[in-house]
Amino acid sequence: MDQSQHGKHIRPMRIMLLITCLQLGGAEQQVAALARQYRSRGHAVSVVSLMPGCELPLPEGVETLMLNIRKTPVALLAALMQIRRFVLRWRPDIVHSHMIHANLVARLLTRVCPVPATICTAHNYFEGGALRMLAYRITDRWADLTTQVSDEGRQRMIDVRAAPASRIIYVPNGFDMKRYRPSADRRATTRAELGLRPDDRFILNVGRLVPDKAQTDLIDAFAQASLGDDTLLMIAGEGPQRDALARRIEQHGLTGRVLLLGKRMDVPALLNAADLFVLSSVIEGMPLVVGEALASGCPVVATDASGVPAMIRGVGTLVRRGDTPALARAIRDAVSQGRGEAADEAARHQHIATAFNIEVIAREWLRLYGRYASASAPALVEATDAPARCH
Repeated sequence: MDQSQHGKHIRPMRIMLLITCLQLGGAEQQVAALARQYRSRGHAVSVVSLMPGCELPLPEGVETLMLNIRKTPVALLAALMQIRRFVLRWRPDIVHSHMIHANLVARLLTRVCPVPATICTAHNYFEGGALRMLAYRITDRWADLTTQVSDEGRQRMIDVRAAPASRIIYVPNGFDMKRYRPSADRRATTRAELGLRPDDRFILNVGRLVPDKAQTDLIDAFAQASLGDDTLLMIAGEGPQRDALARRIEQHGLTGRVLLLGKRMDVPALLNAADLFVLSSVIEGMPLVVGEALASGCPVVATDASGVPAMIRGVGTLVRRGDTPALARAIRDAVSQGRGEAADEAARHQHIATAFNIEVIAREWLRLYGRYASASAPALVEATDAPARCH
């Protein structure tokens, strides 16, 4: 860690990341990525999960607390007391929570425990119905700041009065540009492992198999696109919609051409192997996989769900949510153009690297932590030339 970066002394901070769970979702991956960034800069990091289990690798030296919270008042109080004991022992400079349940718990924590500063991040455009928005509104003043991963999501929270405009800002997710980048060798190896022939065209979708992701629309659009037998669609992910998707594939007579891959741990390799990534979602926060696809050099067709327009503007194709014919046309056009030359791949990668590099986003978070940390324990953090995203 460079103690003299930009001529400023950097005092290591103690950063506690509080999250609902540590599965393979986008918010969870962002927390793991931030933990890696903070540790690489010499900060102490702890991760507290409200649910047990961890499907994501956390960096060495990160202390963890895995709870098993249940939705009863007694269980909630017990979990809150466990976190309180952890905070009193670990003594964080900042508590940064992610996802609605963790956000509300972080705010409740300030009522039972001294916490120097609390920042709550919402990761979805639709954080919940009226009761959840009321809970956000009632507890808003118990946090120092609320953030949203998309401008659209920020505006919705203002519109439903979950947070006043003066106390919620937009800070996007960031991407690991070392993990997601074009690689001809990885592309060739992965395509061979998938059994693809040299001239086969491979369309990829990655996401939980849930209604919000609208993969039934994607299968319908793929059928309408009337592509040749050398074009395959693969959907990576698990969820309650799996059987319904399998039936839709059979109804269209696409067995063998549309494949449900299940949960995959090799998404960077799949994105390199793909000739096109398609997002069909109707509701998102800021879908990380869209940025990951572009960072991997892969062309993208995506619906205009929250957070998507900012990522693909100028480098991808945007279609209206729920417009299956338009999605089919966009898929057909993109497949005909192919992945492009190395320069095209590099341009997509650079687009994400310029605006959404995880290193830049982490520095921006550290600046916010320093701003809201307790005056009794000031912390100078790394300066950044990145533009502020405050509203």
